[in-house]
Amino acid sequence: AIVSMACRLPGNVSTPEELWNLLQSGKDTTTDVPKDRWDAGKLYHPDPSVEGKSYCSRGSFLDSIYSYDASFFGISPREAQAMDPAQHLMLELVWEGFERAGYTKDKLSGSTTGVFVGVSNNGTSTAVPPDLKGHSITGSASATISGRLSYTFNLQGPSMTIDTACSSSLVATHLACNALRQGECNMALAGGISLLLTPGIHIEFSRLRGISPDGRCRAFSEDTEGTGFSEGAAIVLLKRLSDAGP
Repeated sequence: AIVSMACRLPGNVSTPEELWNLLQSGKDTTTDVPKDRWDAGKLYHPDPSVEGKSYCSRGSFLDSIYSYDASFFGISPREAQAMDPAQHLMLELVWEGFERAGYTKDKLSGSTTGVFVGVSNNGTSTAVPPDLKGHSITGSASATISGRLSYTFNLQGPSMTIDTACSSSLVATHLACNALRQGECNMALAGGISLLLTPGIHIEFSRLRGISPDGRCRAFSEDTEGTGFSEGAAIVLLKRLSDAGP
């Protein structure tokens, strides 16, 4: 059973309720690539055979991914500078998810809560100054996201980061459900995050002629011109149905 959820999605969506409103409105969330990601103008070229260029300069992006209060989670300014935005976004979402379910950090501490996070396409080879290299591995490696969540909230259930490309979040949810069925944990966090921090995937898919020029997906449509890429992050808090009562 899903007992809580939280999300950050394009179109200024920061709650599940806002996601519902977005879906009802049918709003298009594609925009030009924000300046804080990369200079899309310099990388643009209409010819897909040109190396190091992309014929697509659009996508769907989250707002303010670099704005957060690291001290709230006990993260020092030094470590925060070397930290992948995906890690702090997931910390915020997990906190919100627990809060929506009525759980405090103290109540959860030591619980057999599992953490299953799907991560893909983050491009997190974050450049950091030499004096921060001691935090660059734990701050930027995707594999550490689940461990940071478990450590921050002192969760004692299984903890893993999953990368199966586009199905990462789905596989994470599948593994979380299996862990609940097998009694490996009494509650589980399942979710995923994808950020477009570098232009690598745009460049690669342009060479393959696999990205839509306007950044929009048209799944199952005859006039599709390729895939579109979007940022997003979401979590669900899961329990066995027998444990999910009031």
